[in-house]
Amino acid sequence: MLLLVGLGNPGPKYEMNRHNVGFMALDAIVRRHAFAPWRLRFEGLAAEGTIGDAKVLALKPQTYMNDSGRSVGAAARFYKLAPEQVVVLHDELDLVPFKVKVKRGGGHAGHNGVRDVDAHLGPDFRRVRIGIGHPGDKELVLHHALSDFFKAERPALEKVLDAIAEAAPLLAQGNDNAFMTKVALLTQPPREPKAKKEGPGTADTPKES
Repeated sequence: MLLLVGLGNPGPKYEMNRHNVGFMALDAIVRRHAFAPWRLRFEGLAAEGTIGDAKVLALKPQTYMNDSGRSVGAAARFYKLAPEQVVVLHDELDLVPFKVKVKRGGGHAGHNGVRDVDAHLGPDFRRVRIGIGHPGDKELVLHHALSDFFKAERPALEKVLDAIAEAAPLLAQGNDNAFMTKVALLTQPPREPKAKKEGPGTADTPKES
């Protein structure tokens, strides 16, 4: 079994915050793969489903970001899951907006939700890091994370959420590199069509009168 966790803050006030992109990504996966309805469990909203051949519990902690580990830890203990069976989707300041990287273990890079999951599980869970960019000044980080995505960013946001949902079977298989590659391919901008080379007898060739 796989425990797939999205990090965010509960309630409509935070719904479109950059800090809630983990919730958004998990919602996209649950919709795409036709999970059962959300219900209250483990101090969070939980939904059961399958992705490919993997049985999955999706979980959105409702404890607020800084206490996310309480909810995640309760679910992991109930199902007797090792940290390696837990995947956490979250926002990442140190990646450019909408870049997606997966890593296993490591530090929390100042992310309080990841820090709290680490405190309850240890560091060896997998992390799907979704870039929100850095505002350039650490004094502006909190405002940046808790502000909504700009209207101009919404198409790119929807594109990366769709890509994560489509590539989720690779994530469920544990094929993190293939997952990252597929997301990158699905989100890359369309190529500009190559200009046709003009040959002899084109419109620029003077015609005899």
